[in-house]
Amino acid sequence: MDQMRAVVRKAVEGRRARAEEAPTRQDTAGAYTLEGVVGVSAPMQAVCRVVHRVADSRATVLLRGESGTGKELIARALHHLSSRARRPFIPVAAAALSEELLESELFGHEKGSFTGAANQRVGRFELADGGTLFLDEIGDISPSLQVKLLRVLQEREFERVGGMKTIKVDVRLVAATNRDLEAAVAAGRFRHDLYYRLQVIQITMPPLRQRKEDLPALVNHFITRFARENDRKVTGVSDEVMEIFLRHSWPGNVRELENCLEYATVMAEPDATLITPDVLPLSVRTLAARGDTIHVPAGTTFEEAMAVVERELLLEALKKSDWDPRAAARALAMSDRSLEHYVEKHGLQSRDDWMPELPAAGPKAR
Repeated sequence: MDQMRAVVRKAVEGRRARAEEAPTRQDTAGAYTLEGVVGVSAPMQAVCRVVHRVADSRATVLLRGESGTGKELIARALHHLSSRARRPFIPVAAAALSEELLESELFGHEKGSFTGAANQRVGRFELADGGTLFLDEIGDISPSLQVKLLRVLQEREFERVGGMKTIKVDVRLVAATNRDLEAAVAAGRFRHDLYYRLQVIQITMPPLRQRKEDLPALVNHFITRFARENDRKVTGVSDEVMEIFLRHSWPGNVRELENCLEYATVMAEPDATLITPDVLPLSVRTLAARGDTIHVPAGTTFEEAMAVVERELLLEALKKSDWDPRAAARALAMSDRSLEHYVEKHGLQSRDDWMPELPAAGPKAR
């Protein structure tokens, strides 16, 4: 174990050195860098190169990747690096709204067009005219809205809900999804013509488990921010915590790391300068407690192994929180939406999904 720690410590020191050099290289490359995007790993450098190359085009961009990988940050970078930077950047989370509300949100509505429409409403496409509309979770929109969205992309025009006037806009669309769009197209849930229209430029965000050399820079970035916001003296993490971070699979990706470090910074003693394992969230502490005792059967794929770990962590957090999803999300240092996604993924919507069946009652004693 000591030998492993020495190897990890040496690797971390090298990564810290490269991370410290990165801002200088970026600062000399131009007036604008990818603000908020921290990464010196090969996968993230590849993403940044594509962003710089396509930012000033009119092409639609589809951002793909798991939840929490930083898709909105890249969307904002595409906007700010383009000639549209002085115009609005308008984000919309498709999955957060019902079909009716999303249509009104995107395209606006006329007064009296439906019950409750007391006034005319300008939609997000109009607000984004000349700028960029970021449509997150595009894989969740309904087929009827897909038709209207396709028309905007092709003709750059639409009508408000309940309206007759055609409105023309100049908007660049950046869309994002963590869904398997190919499977959705094959199943008939997503229009193939819209799929190909969105696929003009595709950028895939790497999960954090595939870019762990970025961990030191990300840790420094978040701790600096949270220490300042919470008036703490924390400046870094202990070697043991960094080892834990390097071994963790990060199912919630950068967002999980961000939430983890915010939690740990707040929970640290007021005069502490390093984050230690005892103030980490439950999900990460659980990994630390296991140490080297995780055994995976031969022939198990990486995805299958991660699924087992994810489900076990979810169960532990839900049990300890008495099945309170908000408390479980806080314990796992992830958003409520991310917890909902993983609960649905592993079929844990109710206690009955994980509680063992009770044995049948025997005959009563006479």
